[in-house]
Amino acid sequence: MSLYAIGDLHLHFGSELKAAGQRNGRIWRDHEARFRENCAGRIRAEDTLVLVGDHSWGHNLGECAPDFDWIAALPGEKILVRGNHDMFWDAKKTEALNTRFSGRMKFLQNNYYAYRDYALVGTKGFTFEGPFRIDRRGRIAGWDEEAEEHARKIVERELERLRISFEAARSAGYRKYLVFLHYPPTSILEHDSGFTRMAEEYGASQVIYAHSHGESRFHDSVEGMKNGVFYRLVSGDFLRWVPEKIMD
Repeated sequence: MSLYAIGDLHLHFGSELKAAGQRNGRIWRDHEARFRENCAGRIRAEDTLVLVGDHSWGHNLGECAPDFDWIAALPGEKILVRGNHDMFWDAKKTEALNTRFSGRMKFLQNNYYAYRDYALVGTKGFTFEGPFRIDRRGRIAGWDEEAEEHARKIVERELERLRISFEAARSAGYRKYLVFLHYPPTSILEHDSGFTRMAEEYGASQVIYAHSHGESRFHDSVEGMKNGVFYRLVSGDFLRWVPEKIMD
C-alpha cells in the first residue's frame, strides 16, 4: 500500500472552457493520456492518490461530470483537495460532495482521512501573488498593499479551515500528520507563514502543495526539510505527469 500525490490536472472533457484549459507548452500536450498511463504503471487498487487541487475547468457539477468519471476510473482510492479553479466546489458543501460521490472519490476540507497511522489533513490555502512593482533589474520594488490586505483575510480563513482539519484528526487520536495544500505554503515574499507555523505546531511530517506552474514558478516557495517538516511541490507539469510517491 502506497500514498501518491499530484495536482493541477486541469481537466476539461465536458467544459466550455476547453480552449482556456488547454495550456501552452509541450508539457501540456495530451497530458491526460500520459498521466493516466503513468498511473496505470504505478498505482494499485490498494494505493491512495491525493489530487491536490484544480481538477476541472468546469463551472458546475454538470460540466465536471466527464472529468469526475475520468478521475474515478483511475486506480486506487482518490482524495481531492480544493483548488482555486474548482468552481464546482462550494466551500460550505464539502459534506454534500462526499455524500454524492461516496465510493468513488473523497473530498478533503474541514475533515481528515487516514493513511496507515497518519491523518491526511488539508485545505485550499492561499498566498499573496501580487501585483508587484518591478525595478529595472527585475527585482520586486513594491506591491499592491490593498491586494495584500485582501490576501491576508483569505489566508486567515484558510488557516481556520486547516486547524479544523488538524483538530478533527487529533480528536480522533491521531498524532502523525501529512498536510495537503493547493497553494504553496509561503509567498515569494515570505520565509515562513501561518501554514508553516501550523505544520510545525502540530508536528506534521510533510506539507505537499501544487499551484506553481512553469519553470519560473517551480521554486517560489519552501522546498525540502525546514524546521522538521518536509515540503514538496507536486504540480503536474513539475512532475511531468508522474504521480509522486509520498509514502509506502
